[in-house]
Amino acid sequence: QVQLVESGGGLVQAGGSLRLSCAASGRTFGWRTMGWFRQAPGKEREFVAAINWSGTWTHYTDSVTGRFTISRDNAKNTLYLQMSSLKPEDTAVYYCASSTLITVAATDYNYWGQGTQVTVSS
Repeated sequence: QVQLVESGGGLVQAGGSLRLSCAASGRTFGWRTMGWFRQAPGKEREFVAAINWSGTWTHYTDSVTGRFTISRDNAKNTLYLQMSSLKPEDTAVYYCASSTLITVAATDYNYWGQGTQVTVSS
């Protein structure tokens, strides 16, 4: 099993930056694709970014490309999301998730964290 705990969320002004972390337990972290998803109030959960086990493959949703960077440290069992040039529309609860597949589909992720709130003020 994999347990995931997000941290690093908070309130930031538009144009600012935040770095989210996701600490994972379980010895299989290093072999899994990790992803970030977000859910804004009244909206469905959406894909943000994903990274494969080795870091050689990453994928971003168009709205964050060039502003967000996903990375991982397998030695520390930790996933990161560096967010820059934040916009009010980035406001959401951000979740990290784990999958055995190289995928961006939420339905393929079988372990999820509890989420961390990111609020971007205008």
